[in-house]
Amino acid sequence: MSMTDTTEPTIHGSCLCGAVSYQFSGAPRGFQYCHCSRCQKASGSAHGAFMFVAPEQFSWLSGAELVTRYEVPDAQFYASCFCSRCGSSLPWEVKGANNIAIPAGSLDDDPGVRPRRNIFFDYRACWFEPSSELACFPEGPGRK
Repeated sequence: MSMTDTTEPTIHGSCLCGAVSYQFSGAPRGFQYCHCSRCQKASGSAHGAFMFVAPEQFSWLSGAELVTRYEVPDAQFYASCFCSRCGSSLPWEVKGANNIAIPAGSLDDDPGVRPRRNIFFDYRACWFEPSSELACFPEGPGRK
């Protein structure tokens, strides 16, 4: 790449069985850990790890027909998508926002960015031991 080349990197991701794959180009809008109970349940872990991209940055490469979406009826923003074959968490369009949420564990490439904050930190799992210097918000950003 030359010094004048402004081509943004393309980052790839996929599910565990490899049937579903996707890509996004350009820098993510954000990267965070979410400690809400929904993310804990959906990930089976202490938190979700998500980055966000604009819909025009994102495209499915294969297996889009295998992507199943689950929506919590009373959730303002939360939804989840997963592979109907292997159950892996996959990107989804955030309700009420112009974002695609990318589960970081589904990435095949290094996105070149690292998480910047913890959200819903007051709801973290009682057994979770924080080990980073990331900013911690009691709820979502912009909330008290």
